[in-house]
Amino acid sequence: MSRNFTINGAATVLALAACTGGTGTYGGGGGGGNPNNPPAPGTVEATPSLAFTPNSLTVNHGDNVTFAFGSVPHNVAFDNRDANTPADIPGVNASVTVQRVFSAPGTYRYHCTIHPVMRGTVVVQ
Repeated sequence: MSRNFTINGAATVLALAACTGGTGTYGGGGGGGNPNNPPAPGTVEATPSLAFTPNSLTVNHGDNVTFAFGSVPHNVAFDNRDANTPADIPGVNASVTVQRVFSAPGTYRYHCTIHPVMRGTVVVQ
């Protein structure tokens, strides 16, 4: 009985460790949606829990925004395109960061086409 308990306990610890994501770093120094370890300034993390963190980011026009993709594949598609909207980030992106420049003031809404429940906003001043 104690041997089974030890094996099951070790398996549980390993499973939990695999789910936690370690440090939560996606190449940008963020926290994987952890409010105690927020993403670096100007960074939006696409988290394994299917959320963009922060959900709304405010930047100045001309600023770079870094989209940090972790181990779960995501992408970014902007909802309303105009001449000032940055290019989408298509494909299946995992364990990479991609930057986009927001050159004009406005509100830019976006979503992940892989996980349509994931939505976010960049507000440019």
